[in-house]
Amino acid sequence: MRRKNRFLYLDRHKILVGILCLLVLCVWAQHRPNPPKIKHLAKTSVKDDPQKKVYLEFAETLDFDEKLNPDYQILRGNVRFRKEGMYMFCDSAYFYEASNSLDAFGNVRMEQGDTLFVYSDVMFYDGVTQIARLRENVRMENQDMVLFTDSLNYDLVPNIGYFFEGGKLVDSENELTSIYGQYSPDTKRAVFNYDVQLVNPEYTLYSDTLEYSTVTKIADILGTSVIVSDSNIIYSRRGWYDTQNNTSMLLDRSIVVSKSQQLTGDTIYYDRDRGFGEVFGNMFMNDTLRKVIMEGQYGFYNEKTEYSFATDSARVLEYSGIDTLYLHADTLKGFTLPDSTRMLQAYYGTRFFRNDMQGVCDSMNYFTRDSAIYMYKDPIVWSDNYQIFGDTIKVFMNDSTVDWAHIPHFAFAAQQKDSLFFDQLAGKDLKAYFKGGQLDKVDVSGNVQTIFYPQERDSSYTGLNRAESSFLTMFLKDQKMDKLIMWPEVQGSLTPVPMIKRDQLFLPDYQWFEDYRPKDSADIFRKIVKQVTDMPKKKRRFSNQ
Repeated sequence: MRRKNRFLYLDRHKILVGILCLLVLCVWAQHRPNPPKIKHLAKTSVKDDPQKKVYLEFAETLDFDEKLNPDYQILRGNVRFRKEGMYMFCDSAYFYEASNSLDAFGNVRMEQGDTLFVYSDVMFYDGVTQIARLRENVRMENQDMVLFTDSLNYDLVPNIGYFFEGGKLVDSENELTSIYGQYSPDTKRAVFNYDVQLVNPEYTLYSDTLEYSTVTKIADILGTSVIVSDSNIIYSRRGWYDTQNNTSMLLDRSIVVSKSQQLTGDTIYYDRDRGFGEVFGNMFMNDTLRKVIMEGQYGFYNEKTEYSFATDSARVLEYSGIDTLYLHADTLKGFTLPDSTRMLQAYYGTRFFRNDMQGVCDSMNYFTRDSAIYMYKDPIVWSDNYQIFGDTIKVFMNDSTVDWAHIPHFAFAAQQKDSLFFDQLAGKDLKAYFKGGQLDKVDVSGNVQTIFYPQERDSSYTGLNRAESSFLTMFLKDQKMDKLIMWPEVQGSLTPVPMIKRDQLFLPDYQWFEDYRPKDSADIFRKIVKQVTDMPKKKRRFSNQ
């Protein structure tokens, strides 16, 4: 009887506990918060935009186990999917129909029309982001372009494929490689970053940022780049290079180096086939072999013919010796002669400066063959306190210093003694010889006229010595006349200083052009307006004698 009551008691206890549990569950159900609404992106996006949906078109076998693999179907044998105009093929796949995604394995291929083909060993397609991740032996073909990589993400929304672990793009003209890159089948443009190389049969372009069109074959330079070929090296940070036509526009002070020449400018148009570089703004052409620099706001250089041209603030610097020659003219030209020597032409307003010599003329030629300078049309040369002018002046250099000068047909030389007195000589032909950069000897022939002011030991003047003859030789020491020889017949007179009249001070063709003289290397750009009264008379008074 007791055992029966005990069991009855236990049954009642279990019933009571069960009732209490039900009451607790009811209370919790009434007061628990509402669960968050889960937004199924794939289903919603597919429903709202059917174009995003991936359709299974064919598979030899399909396996689906709702208990073991409720999320995907297993497809085998010639599997084919379609998304809008894109077809995807593989040997086998997992198809996640609910999320509009798939994993493809073996002989993966994507096709769009008859122009775009993508191949890989494996592909993971995300239906939400519409990005296909292709891995291992990836190859994208678009007309004549082929992109090779092991990791390619192909974003179907903007229709762009990009690699990030190294890739190579090959077309009919070039082969490009980089660590990161992307390609758009729509625009046929590619972007490359980090360790970029563009390999062409004629050159190799190294860069850190480059854009390239597989249609135009033009590479846009967007970062520090070097283009290396057998004929030259190009350094640029910005510009474009047409790899099909071998032309380029180089910006931001780019540099073209060929042989011993270095061409720099704000903007350079370069034609590789012609070897022609045209500069717009701040041209700088340095010939390191010949030690010559040519500058100008506009110019060009042909690396095949070695022809150079500069104008607009044009300047040449010759720095082969200790003293640099600075020369300015409206137009400068440099070219190679048949004997392989160089010639420099300067014309219209030529002015030059060196510490030991300065000069002006209308036009000038410089020949490297004999280091000769030919000055034409109103040429004037100064050395220390000496001035010479004539119809034509020829200056011959030796080891970058003045060796001797020749003035044929008509010559006039003057030395300033003080503010009033000037030693002067004139004749048909004058040769001046220099030693150590200073005037050492002067030979004059033909209708010689002179005015000299002899001096005592205390430097006082004894008078004005005027003489005429057929020939003259003058020797100088410390830039002063040391000895004078005139022959065969000499006609002359000596006028004491107190008796000198003003009209006796100068020979008929005397002019002193100190205002024209370049004072320093910057003064060569100073514009000089010549007056008719400032020009030498050059009457050729003795031409009939």
